[in-house]
Amino acid sequence: MTTPPVSELTDRARDIFRVVVESYLESGAPVGSRTISKLSALSLSPASIRNVMQDLEELGLLAAPHTSAGRMPTETGLRLFVDGMMQAAEPSAEERAAIESRVERGGPIEEALAAATATLSGLSACAGLVLVPKREPVLRQVGFVSLSETQALAVLVGADGSVENRVVDLPPGMGHVALVEAANYMNARLSGLTLSDARMRIAREIGQGRAALDSASQELVSRGLAVWSEDPARRPVLIVRGQANLIDAAASADLERVRQLLDELESAEEIARLLDSAREGTATRIFIGSENKLFSLSGSSVIAAPYRGQDGRVVGVVGVIGPTRLNYARVVPMVDFTAQTLSRLIG
Repeated sequence: MTTPPVSELTDRARDIFRVVVESYLESGAPVGSRTISKLSALSLSPASIRNVMQDLEELGLLAAPHTSAGRMPTETGLRLFVDGMMQAAEPSAEERAAIESRVERGGPIEEALAAATATLSGLSACAGLVLVPKREPVLRQVGFVSLSETQALAVLVGADGSVENRVVDLPPGMGHVALVEAANYMNARLSGLTLSDARMRIAREIGQGRAALDSASQELVSRGLAVWSEDPARRPVLIVRGQANLIDAAASADLERVRQLLDELESAEEIARLLDSAREGTATRIFIGSENKLFSLSGSSVIAAPYRGQDGRVVGVVGVIGPTRLNYARVVPMVDFTAQTLSRLIG
């Protein structure tokens, strides 16, 4: 069914539709005609309101979960409301101060991102999400410690002071002297490079026969770089805070949906992929319910906004996840402001 644009709805239909959506987003309950007649300034009888609601239902914008139980917006109706009717409310001074004070407190960037996620969760009563920037470590120093005849511990020290250890398999015939030689070569030739740049340089020098190493040492250097280069893709890049906010009083009537949503939150890789798709936009994006197959069972919504690094390029995404009856008008600007604050911090 093709959803009509807001402009094709009559003034009466738009007014009634707005009241239904806003009341549902506030209460989480279907809205009846008598409620609308009391809430709105429309001089219409409940019977007239019911007729308009029936028309909106036939358009696919409203649905009746039970006979004579009132109407609630469908996901299509929510999309129409968000895109064409919602009047966003800017974050209050208190909300902006809360976000800025938590984000700009100082310390490692990961702590700022976790703080932003927790703050968003608390202010929005949803679960907060943030996609951490994928940063390649810059090599400062490398060492190899023999563990056995077949394995060694590779120690990488990053330019930021971080230290990471990896166990690598040794090529046949690698002794202590060869381990030292390989480490010295890497420190002399690769210090100050990212992992991807280091791999490219090693491959080029080996390919051109300019690597002053025997074949076993060349293989060890390549293996060590490969292990580190593959690792960032496996690291959790998603921070989630405030899952308990998803279990509220209104959710008690639909515990299966909440359970499904909590299960979906365990799929960090899938959610990270969803958030990653928000990198492509320049503004806050809203995913409503089954518009994304990941949340087709739980009927959840995600609001996400990209944040940028020093060069202006998108480095991550911050957002919230909750039921489709989110207060979009309040939460969308809040997510956008958090993204802007993170951009200022990182930039």
